[in-house]
This record gives sequence, C-alpha cells and structure tokens, in this order.
Amino acid sequence: MGHCERKSVSGAPERGQAPVTELKSALTGFLKDVAERQAELKSKLNEQEHRLTMLDKKSMTAHRPALSHAAEIEVPHAKAFSAYLRSGDDDGLRGLEIEYKGMSTAVAADGGYLVDPATAESVQSVLRSTSSLRSIANVVTVDASAYDVLIDHADMGAGWADETTASSETSTPQLDRISIPLHELSALPKASQRLLDDAAFDVEAWLAERIADKFSRAEAVSFISGDGVNKPRGILTYTEVDNAAWSWGNIGYVATGASGDFASSNPADAIVDLVFALGARYRHNASFVMNSKTAGAVRKMKDADGRFLWSDSMNAGEPARLMGYPVLIAEDMEDIAADSTAIAFGDFHAAYTIAERPELRILRDPFSAKPHVLFFATKRVGGDVTDFAALKLLKFSVS
Repeated sequence: MGHCERKSVSGAPERGQAPVTELKSALTGFLKDVAERQAELKSKLNEQEHRLTMLDKKSMTAHRPALSHAAEIEVPHAKAFSAYLRSGDDDGLRGLEIEYKGMSTAVAADGGYLVDPATAESVQSVLRSTSSLRSIANVVTVDASAYDVLIDHADMGAGWADETTASSETSTPQLDRISIPLHELSALPKASQRLLDDAAFDVEAWLAERIADKFSRAEAVSFISGDGVNKPRGILTYTEVDNAAWSWGNIGYVATGASGDFASSNPADAIVDLVFALGARYRHNASFVMNSKTAGAVRKMKDADGRFLWSDSMNAGEPARLMGYPVLIAEDMEDIAADSTAIAFGDFHAAYTIAERPELRILRDPFSAKPHVLFFATKRVGGDVTDFAALKLLKFSVS
C-alpha cells in the first residue's frame, strides 16, 4: 500500500512510470497552448498595425488641403483646356466655371477662356527674359483698367530751428498723378486641325511659344516708341530738351558734339557726360539701353589711358557693362543718325512703369482660316514714363 507499481520485463507493472508519462503529456499540451496563443496575439498585433498605418495615411491626406486643393483645380483645368484647344470642346471649361466660380483658374466670361496656369507662367517667363524694357522697368500687376502713380518731384521744405526762434513755414511737395491705361495686346497664332489631332503634339507648349514671341515683339516696340494710342507710350516719344534746360514732363539729353556721330576728338567724353547728367540718387541702379549697331560703335571706345569703356561679363547670363553700368541691348532703339537719340541711360525701375492684368485669354476660331485653326490670345498691358528725372538720352547732334 502507498507504493507505485512498476511493470517488470515480463510485463508486470513497475512503480513510478505512470506519473512521468502524464507529466510529459501535460507539458506538451501546455507548450502547444502557449504557441497557439503567441500566434494569435501576433496576428492581432499585425492586424492592429495595419489599421494604424491606413489611419495615418488617411490623416496625412486630410491634412494637405492647400496642396491637394491646388492640384485638384489645376489638373482638371489643364485637361479641359487641352481638349478645348484640340477639338473646341469647352464642356469641361464651362463645368469648371460653375464649380470653381470666382477662382483665378475659372473660365473667363468675356473674350474666350483663361489659359491654364502652367501655360500662362511659361508666357510670362519668356516675357521677363526678353531683351526689352520689361527686364529692367518697374512691373506691377493690377485688376483695374488703369494704374495711377503719384509722383512727388519736389523736395519738401526743411529748416533749422532752436528753442527760442519760431519755425518758419516751409514749402509743400508738388504731387503729379500719372495714369497708365491698360491696352489690349493680342496675338493670332494658327495651326492645322490635323496637327492638333496628333496626340504627340504638345499643343500647350506650342501655343505658349507662339504667344510669347508675338507679345514680346509688340511690347518691346511700344515701350521704346509707342505713341500711347491703344498701346503703351514709349520713352522716345516725349519732348527732348537740352539737359541744362530740363523740366518735368520732358526728357533731358546730352549732345555728342557731332551730327550723326560721336565727336572726332575724345568721343568717349559724351558717354561720361551722359552718366553724370543723371542725378546721383539714380546712378546706383542705372543701365544703358541701345541696339546692337550702336553697341558695336561704343564697344571700340577707350578712355584717355587706352582702356576700353566696354567690358564683357565673364559670367553666363550677366550683361555687358559700359563704364561699370549694365547694358541692355534693345533692338528697337534708334540707330546712330543725325539728331537721333540712340542711347538711353537711367534708373529704369524708377523711370518706366509697366502695368498689366495677370490673366491671359484664348479664343479658338476654326472658321476664319480653314483648314487652319486660329487662336486669338489677348492680355491687358500698359506702360509709361513715371519719373522724368530718372532718364537721360544721348543725342547725336552738334548741340
């Protein structure tokens, strides 16, 4: 009694064998349960991690309103605009007009449709880089039909005073209002319908290139010699007076001393006189403007010590310099001739203001030039002299 029974070799039970077997079986079952629970727990953790990841992605998407909103507006507009250019289908653009009413990418109600932002920026980028006064003038964006500039061209009076002496009355500033009306600038590129049907043809890039070319040519001429009638007024259309007798509303000039040429002796003196005819307050930001023919003549000039006045830039994109001042080559400037004003010098950011509306409009015309399609592109731009003291001219005359 009380002793475990063992089996002998002959098959009889032996003491202590049954509890060991039961212990091994129980331990195996326990380990199996632990493994199953670990697998179950790992599966739940993986599932929870997946849910958290998806929640983070949704949260990140929801927290990008500005970037996402811009993309949602511009991409549909670009697609709809491309469809309009290729086939005249304006349903997409009309839909955007309703959906995004009042936004800058919406469809224009008058005179065609607004160009998509990417194409419009391409045009503006080319205009900014062209060789015209735009690159050195003051350019402002307006939403009105005109831009008004108030100019104070007289110094406010000032005086010294002490504690016992009464202050005397000083003079008041003189203000002039210069109004720059905006005029309609247009371009009319054309393409065949077969070319527009070709899916490989980048119609937006082609259109931007053609519009920019037409606009830049028209602007460059007007900013120099435009008469102000349905176009900007140019710098060479104002009354030119000897700088010694200069008055507001006129452009002062310095004479070369020879009709249609530089003086035979010390020709570079005229360039020096032109620079110092401009007030010191304007000289630090001044530039020369001339065409290629005039630049060819000036480039040969030397000072009294035999040094060239002209120096070419060693850096790409930097303008050449004349007496240390940058030179803008504008082909619409006058050639050297009798009484011509072929060289301008001044602070053009102060002297000339260009005002423009930001939008660019396109109207597709498939009827006027069959089998070609015309694209009537328009924008509003104006320009005028806003500071007559900031600009001087070199006149090729005796006096």
